[in-house]
Amino acid sequence: MVHLSIAGRSDVGRRRKNNEDSLLIADLAGGSLLRGNVPRARMDIGKSGVLLAVSDGMGGENAGEVASALVVESLARAMAGAPHDAPAEVVIEDAVQEAHRDVVEAAQQPGRQGMGATLTAMLVQEREGRTTAFIAEVGDSRAYLLRAGRLTLLTKDQSYTQVLIDAGRLDPKLAAESPLHNVILQAMGRTPSIKTALGRLELRGRDCLLLCSDGLTNAVTDDEIAREVLASSSLEQACKRLVDLANAHGGDDNITVLAAGVGGDLPPAHADEDLGPVPEILESFVPNVRQ
Repeated sequence: MVHLSIAGRSDVGRRRKNNEDSLLIADLAGGSLLRGNVPRARMDIGKSGVLLAVSDGMGGENAGEVASALVVESLARAMAGAPHDAPAEVVIEDAVQEAHRDVVEAAQQPGRQGMGATLTAMLVQEREGRTTAFIAEVGDSRAYLLRAGRLTLLTKDQSYTQVLIDAGRLDPKLAAESPLHNVILQAMGRTPSIKTALGRLELRGRDCLLLCSDGLTNAVTDDEIAREVLASSSLEQACKRLVDLANAHGGDDNITVLAAGVGGDLPPAHADEDLGPVPEILESFVPNVRQ
């Protein structure tokens, strides 16, 4: 049996009054659901799988909090109710679209116009002898893999600065300082339709999966993320160290980190092994913007 050891931490930061981020951990077989700060949890994966999700809300007053909470709750509910024999990529895509429709509908209420949220989620399943993470993204919250000491970004920011980086017009190291760094190209609930970016990753023993909002990645570099996780004695400590470092670098935004370690009957990867490209892209988000 393969299992996930999981910890999560969400912090308001030093500049904001409200925390508009949400995180969620759900055992889709057993029905247990964890939100907010999670010191430690362990969940067996199995066929139904475990859902990990981070959402960063946006909107006036408390609308961002409402949007991000609605996104993760709707996602978990839709996935828990999906047919057990449905392909995982279909399950997660359909659930993302249902969550999007729920936010669109909720945004019609007074005081909630224009609210929306990012979403980065992973469905981890064990089927036919394979343990696989299916990754879904809308917006610019990120997912990483730390494997054999190497950190790999599993998602691609759906942002205007990423378009400029891809075009060679912006140094990636300067992206967080750009006045356009908060401009994302799509979000849950903000437009009539969305395009979910989907990826698939075969997992190995001792892999560490990391999901986070941009409150972390705008303040902390990838090298710093890897260093802090590798220097931590537990996933709980890793989440705390990353949040503390983001706050030490200014804490300009809400900061959310979710970390999951893969354990059980899976062989680990080795540092000298050719791990190949990760993840396999199932669906891409292609921006339609003028540069």
